[in-house]
Amino acid sequence: MDFVNLYNRHDKFILKTAEDSKNRKNNRLQEIIEYAKLAKINRIGIAHCTTFNKEAEKLKEFLSGKGFQVVKVNCKYGRLPFSNLISGYKGISCNPAGQAKYLEEQGTELNIMMGLCLGHDMIFIEKSKAPVTPFIVKDRTLNHDTLKILKNIETMSER
Repeated sequence: MDFVNLYNRHDKFILKTAEDSKNRKNNRLQEIIEYAKLAKINRIGIAHCTTFNKEAEKLKEFLSGKGFQVVKVNCKYGRLPFSNLISGYKGISCNPAGQAKYLEEQGTELNIMMGLCLGHDMIFIEKSKAPVTPFIVKDRTLNHDTLKILKNIETMSER
């Protein structure tokens, strides 16, 4: 198989920029910042779950202090009634497609995903026009530390 043809020029730019910005001493946030600087990204979006409102604000303030223009949007953006999407469901739905559209309208060049629910994250990634990188993966049981399950996978029972 000719794998090279799977990559367009933009894909190759992302790969090269990520490789050139790599520093094994950097944590994930530092990696994102270095990547964004090298890629000459000015506008960063943060799509987050309402569970992470405080953390998203803290991240926005931090990135703004590093010279980026930052736009954040929580999952309840637009206050979309769940019953408008799926009959019989109640409450306000999460709106990952709306989050992606909002960030597109704001002109973000890189989107950071913070704790969107399973499925919602898939829709957000699919709909986002800007590249997406995860920062927090939601896992209610493991306090958002999904690596723990792999360290203890032998103890996990079949359901």
